[in-house]
Amino acid sequence: MTEEFRHTISAEGADPLLLAGVNDGNFAELQRALGVRVSQRGDVINVSGTQAQLDRATPIIQGFVDMARAGQPIEPEDVFRIASEGHTSELAVTRDAGKIVLPGQRRAIIPKTPGQREYLSLIQEHDVVIGIGPAGTGKTYLAVAKAVEALSRKQVKRIVLARPAVEAGESLGFLPGDLQQKVDPYLRPLYDALEDMMSHERMQKALETRTIEIAPLAYMRGRTLSDAFIILDEAQNATGAQMKMFLTRLGMNSKVVVTGDKTQVDLPRREDSGLIQIERVLPGIDGIAFHYLTDEDVVRHRLVKDIIRAYAEDQAG
Repeated sequence: MTEEFRHTISAEGADPLLLAGVNDGNFAELQRALGVRVSQRGDVINVSGTQAQLDRATPIIQGFVDMARAGQPIEPEDVFRIASEGHTSELAVTRDAGKIVLPGQRRAIIPKTPGQREYLSLIQEHDVVIGIGPAGTGKTYLAVAKAVEALSRKQVKRIVLARPAVEAGESLGFLPGDLQQKVDPYLRPLYDALEDMMSHERMQKALETRTIEIAPLAYMRGRTLSDAFIILDEAQNATGAQMKMFLTRLGMNSKVVVTGDKTQVDLPRREDSGLIQIERVLPGIDGIAFHYLTDEDVVRHRLVKDIIRAYAEDQAG
């Protein structure tokens, strides 16, 4: 029989709810990933398991204690990802590394993986950033957060969010309702991201005054966008001509972020994708950066990563 040992870790100064999670959800994920038993009594965390398990678990749990002391939000999916894959480098990040604090929001938006931190750094430093990666890696969410931050700091005067409406052939004419009702099904994810970062009243006012504009890619033609933070989402479904049109909208004091997933091209011919085309055309231009997020950066439900890998293996086979 394997001998079991017990170790205690001081959690003094750490928010108990932040550390343990709702209904001890964070502790449950630690136990699932590390094979140890974790409980908290007062300012002390008790960890039980084999010596090998304790040797592995102790620095990881200590890292989460430090995060809780710093006030960083900790979600069960983050706990499982970091603990099971040993990404302890994520635990050593300071509280302010890449943190985005938005006015009126109680919680900060913090990149959760090294890849996400690098992505935000590139957006900060470059005029055009192309973020490519699978679902759940935060490509669009983090870009929208940087846009809202830039607007709130008056670094730009407006935000423009665009998406190709491939399913409607970009015409949208056959759909019922006014323009907003026609395009809402395709632009809803952008609204969802904004609603997570702004009060409903502030968002509605910004939309009404066109300080924030959300529109299909087709409606970008013929415009020059200055003093703006411009995001093209789902860029894998933009044609080469549409991508060129979009990128040449860039005006003075503007920033562009293009996000897409090359495995989710809905165009009739994959090679027509503007996202795939700009990988060949734009590398090496000063001021333009490409960043590739991977399944290691997935921050949704832990099964999303497994699903992405399974599909990738199937396509490779």
